[in-house]
Amino acid sequence: MTGVGGTTTERSIRAGEDIPVEIPRVPAREAAQDELSDPMYHEHGPNLLQRGLGRFWDWVGGLFDGLAGSAPGGPLGLVVVALAVIGLTAALWWRLGTPQRTVRAAESLFGGSARSTEEHRAAADAHAAAHRWTQAVQERVRALVRSLEERAVLDPRPGRTADEAATEAGRLLPAHAVRLGAAARIFDDVTYGGRAADEAAYTKVRALDLDLETAKPLLPAGPLTGAAG
Repeated sequence: MTGVGGTTTERSIRAGEDIPVEIPRVPAREAAQDELSDPMYHEHGPNLLQRGLGRFWDWVGGLFDGLAGSAPGGPLGLVVVALAVIGLTAALWWRLGTPQRTVRAAESLFGGSARSTEEHRAAADAHAAAHRWTQAVQERVRALVRSLEERAVLDPRPGRTADEAATEAGRLLPAHAVRLGAAARIFDDVTYGGRAADEAAYTKVRALDLDLETAKPLLPAGPLTGAAG
């Protein structure tokens, strides 16, 4: 039997007005996500590009923090390693020269010039005296090939490349075939590969040119003569 005020349960319900409702976890999370997806919650927040940049710089910062932690000496050690890499790169760039984007096809050794052996040698000596080693190497290789043509070791042929001259001369002068091939590679490297020659390269080519002056080519075998019958 209840009194005028009702039971204790009834009084607590009337006092709270609402009955608490328990919602399962998954539907509650989905409902919260739907609510937070409303654009009104993000109109003053960073846009997609800003969020992407923020994540990128966070990644870069984490990368450098990891490198600094693993490098000997921490951040200072990382700076020292970076400076060493930069110095090594600069040294290689200075030694090998500026790389070309594309390697040009081999062109004629003489490029249309009609100089004599002595004219090429004089030009090579002038470049060498001025420490222009690349031009000196080019003129000295041209001099030794022109000398072989003037001595009839090689047939004069317009458009001949350094590699072709070295291959043909190497067959007739086998004792110098390796050095001829090396001279042709030096010529190609400095002419088409963008590399800079040095004094040592010029000295090698000049010595080969002088040695070829007294080299005796192999004579081609003549036709066999049959015995008279």
